[in-house]
Amino acid sequence: MQTYRVEAYNTAQESENKIHDDAVAKRFGFTGGLVPGVDVYAYMTQPPVARWGRAWLERGTAECRFGRPVYDGTFAEIVPTADGDGMTLQVTSEGLDCATGRADFPAAEAAPPLSAFPEHAPPADRPPASEASLPVGAQFGMAPLLYDDDMAAKYLRDLRETLPLYAAEKIIHPGLILRMGNWVLAANVKLGPWIHVGSAVRHFATGSVGDTIEGRAIVAANYTHKGHKFVELDVLVLANGCKPLARIRHTAIYLPRQVAEAA
Repeated sequence: MQTYRVEAYNTAQESENKIHDDAVAKRFGFTGGLVPGVDVYAYMTQPPVARWGRAWLERGTAECRFGRPVYDGTFAEIVPTADGDGMTLQVTSEGLDCATGRADFPAAEAAPPLSAFPEHAPPADRPPASEASLPVGAQFGMAPLLYDDDMAAKYLRDLRETLPLYAAEKIIHPGLILRMGNWVLAANVKLGPWIHVGSAVRHFATGSVGDTIEGRAIVAANYTHKGHKFVELDVLVLANGCKPLARIRHTAIYLPRQVAEAA
């Protein structure tokens, strides 16, 4: 297993989430706009896919936790270390520890039934994110997204992805699958600057270029810790409305303490 080094790129500079905007992020004490956690995770998937190949995308598991930001134009180094049958993953940038995680290649596991994640249309007028709009047990959905050739090519280019199998086999990248956690949250509540802080992922199958993909979510937890307001989503990612690709436990600070204090 080798260290993977990649030049980070902030794909969300024009995002509704202004924590990725340089000026806004600096107001809250950051050096600049944060590279999205889902993209840092995408970098982290390079070592397990290099080791286990397509099979990891079909049944592998991963965890990621983000501690410090990775910034646009800096280099991120993903250091894999063997740990039993799996590997731990350490992300550093500019000499600082930024994220930790692990990847494993366990036996296949059946996906949950679709009835546990019913189809749910997002609201036309999203309420502000709060304890009231993110109650435990709430069900969320999003409009399906067509992952076409143009989107796939741009996504791989933005990631500086070096593994050839995504383009050669037209496989949906696991980083894009994790993005569904962000998108299903943002489709259902109106957010100010917010931060994705970690996820746990189990893959069930690969998706392909040409598929429509979506996330269906259930609010699993909503709490306050050290002045930050957190939400945890249990997300099922589907292709074409019927094929489970992955299940994600997605954790985000939907109202950072700094944003609440500045209001």
